[in-house]
Amino acid sequence: MIGFYDYTVITSYLGVISAVIGMIEACNGNFLIAIICLAFSGMCDTLDGKIARTKKDRTEQQRNFGIQLDSLCDVVCFGVFPVIIAYNMGMKKILGLAILCVYLVCAVIRLAYFNVMEEERVTKNPTAKKVYFGVPITTISVTLSLAYAVGLLIPSNAFLVVLHVLLVVQAFGFIINIKIPKPNMWLIFAIVLVVIILLVVILILAMNGVIEVHDIGETTAFIQNAIG
Repeated sequence: MIGFYDYTVITSYLGVISAVIGMIEACNGNFLIAIICLAFSGMCDTLDGKIARTKKDRTEQQRNFGIQLDSLCDVVCFGVFPVIIAYNMGMKKILGLAILCVYLVCAVIRLAYFNVMEEERVTKNPTAKKVYFGVPITTISVTLSLAYAVGLLIPSNAFLVVLHVLLVVQAFGFIINIKIPKPNMWLIFAIVLVVIILLVVILILAMNGVIEVHDIGETTAFIQNAIG
């Protein structure tokens, strides 16, 4: 069998499996479950590099395989997956479709650029490890999850506007050339974990009838016409 099989790539596979499940749930209108899957994929992404570095005897081929695997999984988890969610939530008009296309193109540009340039940049300047250039693509797992949580509390038409704006901001954040200090990995993990717990609590409360989770994918005809 081709490929490399060890514990260092397990979290990458779990993240992409979660994304596939989430895309299916989004297509079926189960947005809360889809968002939980997105947040879980984000948590897996925060851990995969740390786990990979615990294996000290990795060959150069294994290391490069891990880098490419991570990037390919990111395309699925934080590029295609959010587009599927947003489309099914209501971004189906011309403006929404244009934004989704721009978002995915910017995500792919970022990942391709860093595949080529990041290792060279860090080799020439070791201090570069301490900063990001532009917004990491993984951040969509947190921002979209939080936006969804807010969307449960506001009218559906207002949420759709928020969704359009969020995807535009994220798209250009991926490719903007500004330095952003890298936060502690465990801080990122904690943030994503809190988001997941929040969403799971909402799901449990909704399943038990304590709160009503309305379908934020539905919008009025007026706002649909206004947006696209």
